[in-house]
Amino acid sequence: MKRPLVIVALLYTGGVLLGNFWPLPLLWLFAFSFALSLTSLICAAARTYLIWPLVVFAGWTNLSTRTAVVSPFDLRTLVGTNVELVTLRGALSETPSQRVYEFHEKESWHTLARVDVTALQRGANWQPAFGRVAVAMPGVLGTNYFGGQTIEVSGVVQPPKGPAAEGLFDYRSYLRRQSIYHQLRAENTNDWRIVRTNHSPATPPPADRFCNWAQKTLQRGLPEQDESLRLTWAMALGWTTALTGEVSQPFMRTGTMHIFAISGLHIALIAGILVALLRLLQVPRGACGWLVIPLIWFYTAATGWQPSAIRSTIMMTVIIVGWALKRPSDLLNSLAAAGFIILLWDPQQLFQASFQLSFFVVLSIALLLPPIEKIRQRLLQTDPLLPPELRPRWRRWLDSPIRFVTASFATSFAAWLGSLPLIAYYFHLFTPVSLIANLVIVPLSSLALACNLGSLLSAWWPWLSELFNFSGWFWMEAMIQLSDWFATLSGAYFYVKAPGVAGFIIYYTLLFGTVTGWLLAPKRRLWTAAGAGLVAVAGLVQWSQQRSDTRITVLPLSGGDAIFADAPGRANDLLIDCGNESAARFVVTPFLHGQGLNRLPHLLLTHGDLRHIGGTGLIEKEFSVGEVLTSNARFRSVTYRQIVGELELAPRRWRQVNRGDRFGNWTILHPATDNRFPEADDNALVLRGEFHGARVLLCSDLGRPGQRSLLEGKHDLRADVVVCGIPARGEPLGDALLDAVQPRVIIVSASEVPAQERATKELRERLERRGIPVFYTSDDQAVTITVRPSGWEVGAMSGKQFSTRTK
Repeated sequence: MKRPLVIVALLYTGGVLLGNFWPLPLLWLFAFSFALSLTSLICAAARTYLIWPLVVFAGWTNLSTRTAVVSPFDLRTLVGTNVELVTLRGALSETPSQRVYEFHEKESWHTLARVDVTALQRGANWQPAFGRVAVAMPGVLGTNYFGGQTIEVSGVVQPPKGPAAEGLFDYRSYLRRQSIYHQLRAENTNDWRIVRTNHSPATPPPADRFCNWAQKTLQRGLPEQDESLRLTWAMALGWTTALTGEVSQPFMRTGTMHIFAISGLHIALIAGILVALLRLLQVPRGACGWLVIPLIWFYTAATGWQPSAIRSTIMMTVIIVGWALKRPSDLLNSLAAAGFIILLWDPQQLFQASFQLSFFVVLSIALLLPPIEKIRQRLLQTDPLLPPELRPRWRRWLDSPIRFVTASFATSFAAWLGSLPLIAYYFHLFTPVSLIANLVIVPLSSLALACNLGSLLSAWWPWLSELFNFSGWFWMEAMIQLSDWFATLSGAYFYVKAPGVAGFIIYYTLLFGTVTGWLLAPKRRLWTAAGAGLVAVAGLVQWSQQRSDTRITVLPLSGGDAIFADAPGRANDLLIDCGNESAARFVVTPFLHGQGLNRLPHLLLTHGDLRHIGGTGLIEKEFSVGEVLTSNARFRSVTYRQIVGELELAPRRWRQVNRGDRFGNWTILHPATDNRFPEADDNALVLRGEFHGARVLLCSDLGRPGQRSLLEGKHDLRADVVVCGIPARGEPLGDALLDAVQPRVIIVSASEVPAQERATKELRERLERRGIPVFYTSDDQAVTITVRPSGWEVGAMSGKQFSTRTK
């Protein structure tokens, strides 16, 4: 068998997938595995056939042992889904790290830690507990807390929250894949206490001490701690604190963010430098390999045992062992061996983005680069009958640079093709510019890494270390400037919707099957053509069914509102309010990017409440808003007046609407041109949309005076779904208004913070007496109304649903 480990890895991976989608009791799995093992030992004739299902059951059982609730003291049993004030005792699984967020040029620091819990205190009673908890706290924890210490920390423990809306980062799933099912929020450093035990380490772990020494060494001679230095620490040492959203955004948009993960690039470069040095000293090949392997594992340990570093080091170890033993290398077999070892160690790695990206990129290079390389060689081939000395000298000088650039481009192209769906799924990005950006950024990052390594190796010669530091700083600064420039190019990147499972299967089947020629083999061409035809027909049918759908999403914000109406055709999309600047940055913008939105045709501002329109400038900058709609009502809000003042300078982008005006499928019902209310909420725009016979009424934060004015109008207010916010005074949706609207579903945009934006107990009880399904964004997160020709439905991120059919 040419590549036996490929089959083993695929079968084991299949078992892990079965364990994820079809979990079985551990007892059954162990019984099946034991029965298969015993049968294969007794019956030699069947051993060849039983070994394969045994590998599948091994993966299945391994994942189940990591996810099943076995201990009666498991936090999933003791705490469950409750929200409780507790004190936890346990060991820090790693040294707490910091994250910094920039807002209005001010830095806000937060501490993140992970605790392996051994006991839990409720009130005055301690009890045994088991599980790993993620701890978050505003501020910076002291350096006297480090990995391995036993600590006690108090705070509110609860399951991590899921994504607030479709397309946002799923923190709950991210932690669950690391066997973390609960999160504790501490208020400040007073909630922490070190517990001295006989087993507590007296000093920080060696990895921490190395990183502290390395940071000081890499800073030697540099005048200040600036962005370039912090990114140098991130790239060389895995110091993720430097990777703030604003700093990392250009690298994300140019597809070069991978240089900051301790990954194959780092390990391969370090291994290559070490091998070159040892071979220069005439160290034998075998001894060279056995010396390099411990050194790259030391680097992996020194940078904190990051999963990406472990994966890359295992892969490099497999390759170096083969090279040292002078065994013929096979990239696919080595990749399968590395994947199998990693999934044996932690099967949850299979579901992490970094694992999938790194392995699919290497797999793509292994499968796609050979045929691409053949094309490249054919294009660059010179006339074999023409002696080299007869070719023009300038052409001979250009041969080596051209071959280097085209070879790098071929590798970049293969990796880009392999990562396309995964980048779209996890980051909602399509980055054509990464093909060119990586040709420049990756060599520069190699130079910077080489300088960093040189600085660390020459730390005992300060003058030489400083020289390397200045050089490394220069290359990092060049990478920052170039990534910013690449990101500003027209067509550099686009935001796209995440592909589905079927899209992944179809893409990779066609990509690998076509490029490698497997699907185009004479015996398979007919089947390939038939399959491609069926896929095209199925895609066309699905597109025709969905192209007339309208989706209206009510986003949960901190006291504000934002409603996105995704109508058929991008030209009819509408965003109604955008929340304050923080909500616009961290919720609305990522949500719109997740919908594949790059330009926003229409933005409607209902009224001057800062919690509704404070993020307008950010939205306009990020999405190049085509038209802004407002009423002619005046508001005291300084921010609103500034927005209107800017719109007056660009009248083509500004449209004032009032009662009776229509645009698209929407009708303005309030306010009238002569309405002037003292409260801003009562001057809010009220819209009614009609799609395939279904009506949706959007009332914003309309208070009681505004509701009376709305009722006095001559419009038919009946609607299937009504959406409202919480006014500053009084309650939304008075009984008279509800009698006029006669809704079948009510959506209340509320939040727990600030307190005045909560849905009160009285409001909940009054709406409940109506016997109408009510969705609260404070409880159910984002709520989406989907209208189709055949009917409409309302669904929330919490799983709550209501559906009906149009008459």
